Amino acid sequence: MSWSILKKVYVSACSFFFVFVIMYGTTTYTAAISAIPEAFGVSQRVAVLGFTVPFFGVFFAPIYTPHLSERHGRRPIYFTSFPLFCLCVIVIGLATNISTLLAFRFLAGLFGGPCVVLIEGTFADVWPANKTVTYYSFLTLASYLGAAAGPIIGGFVFAAKGPAWLSWVTLIFATAALAFGSFMPETYSREILRTRIRYTKSGIRLPCAQSEPLVIVISLYLGLNFAVVFQWFISVPAALGATYGFGVRQSGLAFVSAIVGVILALLTSSLIEALLSSRAKRNMEDIEKRLVPAMFGAFLVAGSLFWVAFTATPSIHYLAPISGTAVYVWGNAMVLISFISYLFDAYPPAGTLSALTTAACFRLVCAGIVPVFILDMLTNLGGAWTFSLFGIISGVMTPFPFVLYWFGPHWRSKSRYGARWTAIPEVHTME
Repeated sequence: MSWSILKKVYVSACSFFFVFVIMYGTTTYTAAISAIPEAFGVSQRVAVLGFTVPFFGVFFAPIYTPHLSERHGRRPIYFTSFPLFCLCVIVIGLATNISTLLAFRFLAGLFGGPCVVLIEGTFADVWPANKTVTYYSFLTLASYLGAAAGPIIGGFVFAAKGPAWLSWVTLIFATAALAFGSFMPETYSREILRTRIRYTKSGIRLPCAQSEPLVIVISLYLGLNFAVVFQWFISVPAALGATYGFGVRQSGLAFVSAIVGVILALLTSSLIEALLSSRAKRNMEDIEKRLVPAMFGAFLVAGSLFWVAFTATPSIHYLAPISGTAVYVWGNAMVLISFISYLFDAYPPAGTLSALTTAACFRLVCAGIVPVFILDMLTNLGGAWTFSLFGIISGVMTPFPFVLYWFGPHWRSKSRYGARWTAIPEVHTME
């Protein structure tokens, strides 16, 4: 795209800000989760469900958003979905019963989800393909920063102003994002749509990638990782409160570790990309090199879970388990950046959408289910065994990036997306 660097940065910053606010609004709820049972007369599990229902709303976004954006462009989707998200935030702040709270938390995810999905397409529109890992690092940073900022800021807001102000602060951020993004131009080239229409009219059918071995392996691994990532938002305050007597503000500050972890992931993933790019040009044989960050990240993920499991005790300083969560986020983000970049390169335009949709939907379901049961696991198994169980499962999956590296070329050669699919051109630029 022949835009100036400042224009590209502005567009990227707009989409970054939208995603930050949506993820912030999703996780800031955890600051008030201990007060929900008494305020609405519900169980602790129902209170936790209020945290997870937005993920089930976002679940639908990868299914319908790409098709809508290809038909109408990126900008109309952003400026339809984000204001609707803001309306949901207002209703959540005014909610007087649990049904309203749960329903509009779900709708906030449903309406905010397209912005979370569109950041991928927006970054791909404005940045060259050889920067795939770099821009995926930054869009991952948007999600993780927003998610981590939720309990950090929310802890202080809840302690000072009460639960309703969690929504009002989210709305303040959302208003700032809308104002900042009001001059955001369209980034999507209509030529991509016209090209795909020509191929659709030619009788070529574009098969789905859900049953592809690559997609199955990646979806399983990312599903587990996302389940563990978002259970931290429930288990960390519970564990720190029970073990070290942390209050809501102290527990929120513990999520600074997630920010440290994702920044480390951004730096290491970008460094690995730069080192690999300097050695070889990007081609079909090089695609598996996208998996190198995941190879490192897989060990960090499994090791950090055992780290947390055996350090979250009163006899060990609280910085030890908190540091373990930073290492987990570091590894998790490296795996996510690596796998999604790999899916982008492993499939032609005909299959990329299907592959990314499958992986995204599965990990969102896992992120929505596991946190609901994490408190029961902590109560019945204890923290050491709960996190050790996650560590064992992650350890079993640690070879997955290596399996993809070794068998990926063979699986792709046998894929339904063969040469005739890669022949479908994709236009990346818009004048």
